[in-house]
Amino acid sequence: MKFLKNIFEKQEKHFHKGGKLEKFFPLFEATESFMFTSGKVTSTSSHVRDGMDLKRMMMTVVIALIPAVLMALYNTGLQANLGLQQLGQTTSSHWQAQVIEWLGIGHDPSNILGNMIFGALYFFPVYIVTLAVGGFWEVVFAVIRKHEVAEGFLVTSLLFPLILPPNIPYWQVAIGISFGVVIGKEVFGGVGMNILNPALTARAFLFFAYPAEISGDKVWVAVDGLSQATPLAQYADTAMTVSASWWDAFIGVIPGSMGETSTLACLIGAFILIISKVGSWRIMLGTLIGMGITAFALNLIGSDTNPMFGVTPMWHLVLGGFAFGAVFMATDPVSATMTIEGKFLYGFLIGFFVVLVRVVNPAFPEGMMLAILFMNVFAPIIDKYYINKNIKRRQSRYAS
Repeated sequence: MKFLKNIFEKQEKHFHKGGKLEKFFPLFEATESFMFTSGKVTSTSSHVRDGMDLKRMMMTVVIALIPAVLMALYNTGLQANLGLQQLGQTTSSHWQAQVIEWLGIGHDPSNILGNMIFGALYFFPVYIVTLAVGGFWEVVFAVIRKHEVAEGFLVTSLLFPLILPPNIPYWQVAIGISFGVVIGKEVFGGVGMNILNPALTARAFLFFAYPAEISGDKVWVAVDGLSQATPLAQYADTAMTVSASWWDAFIGVIPGSMGETSTLACLIGAFILIISKVGSWRIMLGTLIGMGITAFALNLIGSDTNPMFGVTPMWHLVLGGFAFGAVFMATDPVSATMTIEGKFLYGFLIGFFVVLVRVVNPAFPEGMMLAILFMNVFAPIIDKYYINKNIKRRQSRYAS
């Protein structure tokens, strides 16, 4: 590593102002800071003493996402192997299944390692495309604006593949992340300026632009000729019965987006974010309370024609992307509220709207994405209200 560090130090002068590679300084700085600890330290007394900078914050979120990534690998491979077993096949036209056959691993759903390797062949290509295309846009805007490449994309690049189906076309991944980075973030000024979560913005674009590849029964199992609805979609269809148990849904061994199915993995991630104070427990709790109260109220109202009215809060918790969205998406520090009271209201309204969309509109049973994006827009208004409220309270307290 010392040899590599010396190479970076010798080439650094070419990337600073006046050097022949000055325009590419953001790319050089991003690569160096990713591989090595910064040699710059504060030489005088500072007003803020905190070990949590943007880089450490982003890395904490990445660590919190590891359980969800591991479950994405396992469950994606498991669902594909179960699909092949259901069809009575030993292979598939998908190149991933052919690689598994070439490796001699087989398609046994009880083989944990085999499931994870099979799932990795679906997840990592999507992740690599996301990194390459999204990273390209990050560097382009950094070079044009002459600032450093922000570490925030590390989180966006990992969140985006986790909320996609396993067999989504790679060209759609490229278009989606381009829209999320450019339209969802960079047009607002870059990191810290965006009002919408970039990963959710990318997925929303794909959902409305290419609904056949991002929603529907066939996208959830990466096997040719097999149509399998998610448990949430089964609830919304009066002609179908839920095939999964609550425990299966909690663990995450059900069809769904690659990283959203496991509530258990999300809870582990929530614990890491709360302990490290990176994620807001107030937003998570508000979302849970809002969902619980709304679902319980609709349970009491009931419906003879809409089975979604009967979905209990416990089922809403483990179905769809509720847990993943509440832990990793709603708590985005840039697009969420900043005030203490505002965090509770922001989270509560997300929980309220997600149930409302799921129940009242059974044709679109998953509402977490739209609920979070909708509240992203209103987050500044909520903060403004509570800031003005606090100002008026202090003025009345100290009025002479």
